[in-house]
Amino acid sequence: MPLAKILLYYGFAPLADPDAVRLWQRDLAESLGLRGRILLSKDGINGTLGGEMGALKRYVRKTRDYPAFKHIDFKWSEGTGLDDSGASLDFPKLSVKVRDEIVSFGAPGELQVDEAGVVGGGTRLTPEALHALVAERGDDVVFFDGRNALEAEIGRFAGAVVPDAATARDFVQLLDSGEYDDLKGKPVVTYCTGGIRCEVLSSLMTSRGFGEVYQLEGGIVRYGERYGDDGLWNGSLYVFDGRGSIDFSDHAAVIGSCAVCGAATKRTVNCTDAACRTQLVVCESCDTAACAAHAAT
Repeated sequence: MPLAKILLYYGFAPLADPDAVRLWQRDLAESLGLRGRILLSKDGINGTLGGEMGALKRYVRKTRDYPAFKHIDFKWSEGTGLDDSGASLDFPKLSVKVRDEIVSFGAPGELQVDEAGVVGGGTRLTPEALHALVAERGDDVVFFDGRNALEAEIGRFAGAVVPDAATARDFVQLLDSGEYDDLKGKPVVTYCTGGIRCEVLSSLMTSRGFGEVYQLEGGIVRYGERYGDDGLWNGSLYVFDGRGSIDFSDHAAVIGSCAVCGAATKRTVNCTDAACRTQLVVCESCDTAACAAHAAT
């Protein structure tokens, strides 16, 4: 039986003609029956694709043939399944677009990229090196969540600073406000789902005077593959597809709480009220009440 898989990946590299790359990537993904989202800019590529494992492997090989993308780190996870046509059940369609930024921090003029990747970013830490840093520096180490606050509600590193950010654009405003200036003399470890957001965030922090900035290489995904739920990570990992979230073991903690009744849950839903247009952490029995209450605020 065909295996359903999901790829998460990104690569920073100068692209002289992003729209030409868009057409190639669209045709490649369509020819392989893949669904998901691919974003391109002059600074590189960011994608999440779902489909049959053999088709995804062919996509990886073809994409790595392009010189700018030959070093991309593709991260694999289990998909929900495939429909009768062999397409992923985790994505409704394929979307391939060119944007000013592949991560929308609202600061396209600040990011500098060369053939080696982001210029001026934080020091990369493997999961093992992260543990070594914590063992050496103890409570001085600050984990800084580079995702939006909703994602952090259901899973985060123990003791992490979670900015009140609804989107990536909020981070620039928060950093410029001076709210986190007290961290400028501490070792700050930025982290995000697969690594791309903290690539950019760590460079933004460095340019604003944060003196010792690190980024978790491969993001939470690589950390979870290495340590599961027996390290410094707590809870479930929010993902941007039909699965909603993933766990790294059979003993993952449930740290989210329902916005209505307070029950422990990792479940996130899109508000069904037309006036709401947001996502909430809600247990299954409180869907309607949560959306009505949120829309009224």
